[in-house]
Amino acid sequence: MNKAKHLLLILFLGITVSIQAQQAGEYTSPDKASGDFEFVGDNFIVAAMDSLSTLKYFESTENTKFRLNENKYNFLPNFIPTYPDSVYYYRMQRLDVESPINLTYNPRVRMFIDMYANKKKGTTARVLGLAQMYFPMFEQQLDKYNVPLELKYLAVVESALNSKARSPVGAGGLWQFMYYTGKVYGLELTSYVDDRNDPLKSTVAACRHFNDLYNMYHDWLLVLAAYNSGPGNVNKAIRRSGGKMTFWEIMPYLPRETRDYVPAFIAVNYVMAYSNEHNIYPVMPKILYHETDTIAVHQPLTLSILSDKLKLSLSDLEFLNPTFRTGFIPATPANPFFIRLPQKSIADFLNNETSLYAYYQLKGYDANQFKIQDNSDYDIVTKKVTHKVRKGETLASIARKYDCSSSEIKKWNKLKKSSVYKGQALKIYVQSKQPAIQAKTPKTVPASHVVASGSDSLTVEQTVASVEKKQTSKTVSPRYHVVKKSESLGKVAAKYHVTTKNLMAWNKLKSTNVMIGQKIRVNAPGEIIVDENIAVTKEKETVKPAATQKQVLANAKYHVVKKGEFLSKIATTYGITTDELVSWNSLETNNLLVGQKLRVNQPDTGTNSKAIAQETPAKGQSKAERDLKLVYYTVKPGDTLWSIAQHYDGITIDQLKEWNKISGKSGLKVGQKIKVILPAG
Repeated sequence: MNKAKHLLLILFLGITVSIQAQQAGEYTSPDKASGDFEFVGDNFIVAAMDSLSTLKYFESTENTKFRLNENKYNFLPNFIPTYPDSVYYYRMQRLDVESPINLTYNPRVRMFIDMYANKKKGTTARVLGLAQMYFPMFEQQLDKYNVPLELKYLAVVESALNSKARSPVGAGGLWQFMYYTGKVYGLELTSYVDDRNDPLKSTVAACRHFNDLYNMYHDWLLVLAAYNSGPGNVNKAIRRSGGKMTFWEIMPYLPRETRDYVPAFIAVNYVMAYSNEHNIYPVMPKILYHETDTIAVHQPLTLSILSDKLKLSLSDLEFLNPTFRTGFIPATPANPFFIRLPQKSIADFLNNETSLYAYYQLKGYDANQFKIQDNSDYDIVTKKVTHKVRKGETLASIARKYDCSSSEIKKWNKLKKSSVYKGQALKIYVQSKQPAIQAKTPKTVPASHVVASGSDSLTVEQTVASVEKKQTSKTVSPRYHVVKKSESLGKVAAKYHVTTKNLMAWNKLKSTNVMIGQKIRVNAPGEIIVDENIAVTKEKETVKPAATQKQVLANAKYHVVKKGEFLSKIATTYGITTDELVSWNSLETNNLLVGQKLRVNQPDTGTNSKAIAQETPAKGQSKAERDLKLVYYTVKPGDTLWSIAQHYDGITIDQLKEWNKISGKSGLKVGQKIKVILPAG
């Protein structure tokens, strides 16, 4: 009798879940039959799961300890249990009762249960192991911000708990924050550090984001939809549905990716709770969260040094510290960084902290070698492709595929609405990297320079008579810049130390508007004119150096400022003070420009530019020591004394001021001749 009741109960549940499944199936797509689902191979959720296949932070692919302890159903190793819909429905009801989130069972959810429990069973086992690494921290922060603890499973959907996961559109970390969303919640991104990869910081940001979205919708499934596709898409779906305010009612009007996103989240809730029932057991990581601790680093270090000196695996350190993009820790006393180490290594770090910093300095590491490679050696080439709209695609999903915006696609195709139809051909402009071909320009004699040979006694004439002279000319090779995404004409001008007016004149532009892929000339058209025989007819000024300019330049040491460097960092590198750098280079502020040349050793007494211009050479000096060369530089639009000094090795702004009697307040005029004194050799 009991067996008969049990069978009737299962039959009743089966009928009930079938009806509900059909009702839920109505929301899959307006033109699809109920229950007719086809899994898409390149789904972003599948890609997140596959990213774990390259993660090496596991003891092995098998974990006999957990298999023996948790296999309470005595399943064979490769056996895949399957259950009727009534069982899935009953289990989901038990989870739903205990959760503030509406956990519904339907065919779309069943599809993702099948993916996690059957097709991706091995990867799900790794996720279960990583869950024991991250979930305690997730739950602590979710509870602190009064967010349902079940949202910890969202990180499984987003990244499969791979802290270095990166999506095709640039989202990163466990919670897959885009750059601008991360910035809103305090996640910084530099050449060395990406806070989106920091498990704790990104979790705090996610909790704050969840609360903000819940204050908008007051429904956790809509919060999930907005987290994935943005509040804009959810609001449009609500309007198109006639004001409906549940996920399943607005689902047909959401992007395809979001229609999968919420069912996948519900499926993860089920699979993580009933993993044993599906013969899935955790593959444990080498170290669990409670076996690690954090420690502050106050000086620059690298993970490779820590690995070598503390006898730790470099891959383990990289896994525990995914924030550091290249393994370099850019810490300073004023801005320390926290790193995560196994607890057993904390004491070793503290006991050897000073030695580790000293070893870094001793090895002479250059922080720039750890930077992410930029595009300076590449041109961004834009190519036009034609995309044919497939069933289920939206303008937003197409934009994500090609890493552009919906508004750009509308602009390229002159669309008035955001709707697209199956088979529609859309023009898309795709950017790709190609090696840059840059014209070679003279290093010592740039364009518009006039070079004159000085006499043995170095008599420099302020006025030069017009006489017959032999001239050689060479056309300047053009240099071009291809406009990249988000670049403006002003940004391009600043990059090449010219003005916007220069670029407009050289390229015959009528406005400052530029297009992606547009090629812009960034150097002035003209010729290099070299004067070989200039007659000197009138003596007005005599320059008699106390020590030759060649000797002064030989003693001077200079540093060219690289991207990311600041004054105190350069001073520390050369063992000098910031005040000395400011004094030796006559700096008015601490702000530096990339490419700026700084003197990093003390000028010799009596060998500054003023002494060179006033004192008489010693009698015992040779003719070669007295030979100097006078160069005239013709000022172009946008030129400054600093940019002119950069054309010549060892020349400072003070020297240019002294030689040309330029005061601090007087500016340069286009066409003005600037004297520069160089060694004849």
